Amino acid sequence: MKPSDIPDSRAHAVALRYQDGDEAPRVVAKGYGDVADAIIAKAQAHDLYTHKSPELVRLLMHLDLDEHIPPELYRAVAELLVWVYELEAASARAD
Repeated sequence: MKPSDIPDSRAHAVALRYQDGDEAPRVVAKGYGDVADAIIAKAQAHDLYTHKSPELVRLLMHLDLDEHIPPELYRAVAELLVWVYELEAASARAD
């Protein structure tokens, strides 16, 4: 068994940003273990939504910082963005 075949039990996190004018969302932070915990804590401190999707995170971890997501991941990330927009709309209606 190669070291790359051994599952990594540490937390993983990837932060994406999508701004008007961007061709696609881009990776703005990523990390394992304590760095992942810090990414998640910072997102929560700023009232940003977090979503657990180990499969998507595993794919996004291969991207470099500031790299746009590839077209192969557009659908998965688009579904995630729809989820976030729906949560924001529900929250606004509740206020």
